[in-house]
Amino acid sequence: MSRTFTLLLILFSIRLMSQSVTLSGSVKSTDGAPVVGANVFLKDTYDGASTDGDGNFTFTTDATGEQILSITCIGYENYEQPVALTSQALEVHVQILPAATELDAVVITAGAFEASDERKAVVLRPIDIVMTAGALADIAGAMNTLPGTQIVGEEGKIFVRGGAAHETRTFVDGLNVQNPYSSTVPSIPARGRFSPFLFKGTTFSTGGYSAEYGQALSSALLLETQDLAPKTVTGISLMTVGLGLSHTQNMGKASLSVSGDYSNLAPYTLLVKQNVDWVKPFHGLGGQLVFRYKTSETGILKVQASGSGNGFAMQYPDATNVNQRQELTLNNDNYFANASWKEIVGENWTFFAGAALSQNTDDIQSAFGLYSRETAAQGKMTLKYSGKDIGIKFGGEYWRSSFEERFQEDTGALYETNLNDNYSAVFAESEVSISPKLALRAGLRLEYSALIQDWSLAPRLSAAFKTGDHSQVSLAYGTFYQKPENSLLRYNTGLAFEQAEHYILNYQYMHNRRTFRVEGYYKNYKDLVQYAENQFIQSNNKGYGYAWGMDVFYRDQKSIEYGDFWVSYSLLDTKRKYLGFPVEAMPNFASRHNFAVVYKHWIQRLTTSVGLTYSHSSPRAYDDPNQDGFMTGRTSAYNDLSFNASYITNIFSNFTVLYIAVNNLPGFNNTFGQQFSNTPDAEGNYTGIAVRPPAKRFFFVGLFVSIGEKFGGI
Repeated sequence: MSRTFTLLLILFSIRLMSQSVTLSGSVKSTDGAPVVGANVFLKDTYDGASTDGDGNFTFTTDATGEQILSITCIGYENYEQPVALTSQALEVHVQILPAATELDAVVITAGAFEASDERKAVVLRPIDIVMTAGALADIAGAMNTLPGTQIVGEEGKIFVRGGAAHETRTFVDGLNVQNPYSSTVPSIPARGRFSPFLFKGTTFSTGGYSAEYGQALSSALLLETQDLAPKTVTGISLMTVGLGLSHTQNMGKASLSVSGDYSNLAPYTLLVKQNVDWVKPFHGLGGQLVFRYKTSETGILKVQASGSGNGFAMQYPDATNVNQRQELTLNNDNYFANASWKEIVGENWTFFAGAALSQNTDDIQSAFGLYSRETAAQGKMTLKYSGKDIGIKFGGEYWRSSFEERFQEDTGALYETNLNDNYSAVFAESEVSISPKLALRAGLRLEYSALIQDWSLAPRLSAAFKTGDHSQVSLAYGTFYQKPENSLLRYNTGLAFEQAEHYILNYQYMHNRRTFRVEGYYKNYKDLVQYAENQFIQSNNKGYGYAWGMDVFYRDQKSIEYGDFWVSYSLLDTKRKYLGFPVEAMPNFASRHNFAVVYKHWIQRLTTSVGLTYSHSSPRAYDDPNQDGFMTGRTSAYNDLSFNASYITNIFSNFTVLYIAVNNLPGFNNTFGQQFSNTPDAEGNYTGIAVRPPAKRFFFVGLFVSIGEKFGGI
């Protein structure tokens, strides 16, 4: 989705903190003892709290009518109770049963950040993603404040633990997304296509992920979409970057959402000084349809489709002399459709079937011409058994993909590529509860690519041990494979799968709305694609590499009233001998130290939410052809302090949010290395120019109106 529709959904997230009713009460065991640290929440919402040292809880919600109050706690049976919510405060006192053994007594967390509300390892919710300053409601931007990631400002994508951006795969409802980012050109950052509020659960795996998912050497971003829309809502947005309109209709057992947006940065670029010589700044149209139908009490059908067309034109550095400019235009069309059906069969089995279709077309014109079209279709089926002490899941999937490319040089020479692949995979995985303190998971994944005619067999193992009432240790090991990128296969389809092995050790403590986790890891890369300088046709799988490091994360939602903050730090040491690298070296996208602090605060009397994010990354290496050695150049350290604020009010009796955001508020002079000419000048030197953000700062102002809703605090 585009920036316009993504930010339109901010008004619904803010509403979670505004018009509300208070729920309070206590949770005790059947012997009368208070249950400490129980998760108390309204089912299918983001509203809840944990019980304190006396077993008491309190939280607010804007949900109304009949709801389900859910209570979960390690060592106890899950509890649910219907409640009727009105404008009056509600007090509930319950007793829950101890569980002799329980599969969910420990949760395997090695490598995974959970953001759903049904798991105990909750780290980020959709509202956290939207309200993180600096992220501008972009999932990738918010994930880059978590440990294990590194900010690569000229890319705007997710880079994990020494892995390139393409080594992280995005899955929506278990189905692969072929093009999760907007199309762009080198040095102009991309943005994710999806709004965080399309999803009820987010799992960001920095490694060691489930055997259900493949074709990702480094990590997997797993997004689970929302179920039925709870109410009928119409939204209008007016912004510095465009306009948006959306409508959601609740129809009882079904819901339908339709949205459209128009983006045009031309007025904005006239007001804010740019580091880019725009001829025609970014502009585009986009739309989305989301349909949900409850097929039974336990089944749901989900269908969504989106499409967008956008582009820009700019004066871009010439390859032979970067101090000269040539006009370059990019036009992109992207279409994505996804359908899935999930149903509980019998008492213990869950059946899932899904299909996805995507097509992405890029047309770049300059002194050269580059046209590419990538199409992918996927089908997937899984069956899951959930018992008291054991869970088993198995399934299979099939991908049909094609890649077409036509490249015409300025001399008129034409090169064409046409790659077609049939990829298939089967997997099986089991999780066993040895005791309430110990859980084990083992999986196996078998894959085959017809294009490269290669098989892979990938084992996955993990375990978790409960070390205390609120702490546990997790371990994970896995082998992961990924087909080489199309940009490499265009020269040689005789390549094999690239491979990485992950070893992870994790400690996590969660109590009283505070989370602390520390994780160490080691990654061993094998069979990476490499070639001698510019000898792409002679490429082979003799490349190798490693990455090791430590990640630290702390989040506190308790210590400051109406405040919420988290701190993350990552240490990374990595080197590779791959692609055209003449020696083993640190890739130019990896930084040794990464640090982030995120703070959000709700000011009740001003009905305003404010947020601050500070990010720091140590210098990255880049290759300077004017220096001896390889990868001897260094970028400056990256620093960013971003701010956002949301003021809630009514306009003509309609719920309204005024949203303001500023990235890089102090104006740090960030650079991301240099772009060099590919031929030397008369003196034998290669001219270079600094790679900078499109603008030193980014300002955003938006007015979001929800027609037919009022804010009760005004």
